[in-house]
Amino acid sequence: MIPALMPTFNRTDLAFERGEGAWLYTADGRRFLDFGAGIATSSLGHNNPHLVNAIAQQAARVMHVSNLYRIPQAEKLAERLVAASFADSVFFCNSGAEANEGMIKMIRRAQAKSGHPERVRIICFNGAFHGRTLATLAATGNAKYLDGFGPVVEGFDHVPLNNMNAVRAAITDETAGIMIEPVQGESGINLADPRFLRELRAACDEYGLFLGMDEVQCGMGRTGRLFAHEWSGVTPDVMTTAKGIAGGFPMGAILATEQVARHMTPGSHGTTFGGNPLACAAANAVLDVILAPGFLEQVQARGAMLGREFDTLVARYPDVFSAHRGVGLMIGLQCVAPVSAVQDAAMHEGMLSVTAGGNVLRLVPPLTVTEEDCRMAGEMLDRAARRVHADIAASAARAESVA
Repeated sequence: MIPALMPTFNRTDLAFERGEGAWLYTADGRRFLDFGAGIATSSLGHNNPHLVNAIAQQAARVMHVSNLYRIPQAEKLAERLVAASFADSVFFCNSGAEANEGMIKMIRRAQAKSGHPERVRIICFNGAFHGRTLATLAATGNAKYLDGFGPVVEGFDHVPLNNMNAVRAAITDETAGIMIEPVQGESGINLADPRFLRELRAACDEYGLFLGMDEVQCGMGRTGRLFAHEWSGVTPDVMTTAKGIAGGFPMGAILATEQVARHMTPGSHGTTFGGNPLACAAANAVLDVILAPGFLEQVQARGAMLGREFDTLVARYPDVFSAHRGVGLMIGLQCVAPVSAVQDAAMHEGMLSVTAGGNVLRLVPPLTVTEEDCRMAGEMLDRAARRVHADIAASAARAESVA
């Protein structure tokens, strides 16, 4: 018999009743170091006083009014994001997938309203993940996710990441733009090479295309810069972000230059919940913390500390880990052993993580993670690796005895 809650997730049998900083607590008193952060979403950790107070105070005033009226909290947030980024204008929505749908529409509409209605196709990259709606599934291009959902939405061409020859070969008279994650999260923390991003910018300028960045996961301070594309010095025409933007409250955003945004006239796009007072109060509170002097440098320092811990683990357990990669607090541990076994062992030691494609353990803790949290993460993963190593040795011994 099907459960009341639709079984679309393989859920771990854990339920948390409260959190504090980078830690989550179950009803029976067990605590876990949260290096999954709600899949890179709980950017300020759990029970952050500034975020909690901002949400509570706004909820006591007004939560939702719709976009039929001015929303001062949204106006303030948009002005702050514009001041801190390449963008001239911002559209708020509810999720990363919705933001990416909007970015696709904006790229197409900007081309059409600029005299090129034939330009509707968008170049995407193998290993991408852009969302679960029909259009963003097509942009993702993963056959597993597309299975059973009928005809694939037209208009997306896929090429290998970091291969400029393939990009140029894919450009046609119908190409409207390019859509890329500066750091691919779901497929294993794969980084777009900074030089490649600069070459994409040059190609877009050469052919009159729009460069769209998907920073749903890697944006909002995750990499140690407000947005990951800043590391390359490249400026997109349009960009999405979500996940950590409101510290766990559902929200997404599309940031765009005037060249793109000016075509989004009244009636061209919309949302009921997007950018409501409560969501924007949460996002403004998150920005208060992330934009505070020294905060992003602290994210970089914590990422470097974890990198040193993981270098030690890779050297100590070559049958468990082969490498680590990432930037800031978006890190992947390449596993030799099955990643599910490593994740289970880490959870047994009290640490939560997320898996990713390519047999990678994804570690995306709150941006407020402390040095002590990082040290404990290293110790927990060391014990987990020791456990997996012992299981591998025991399996090998059994196989040898049978032979």
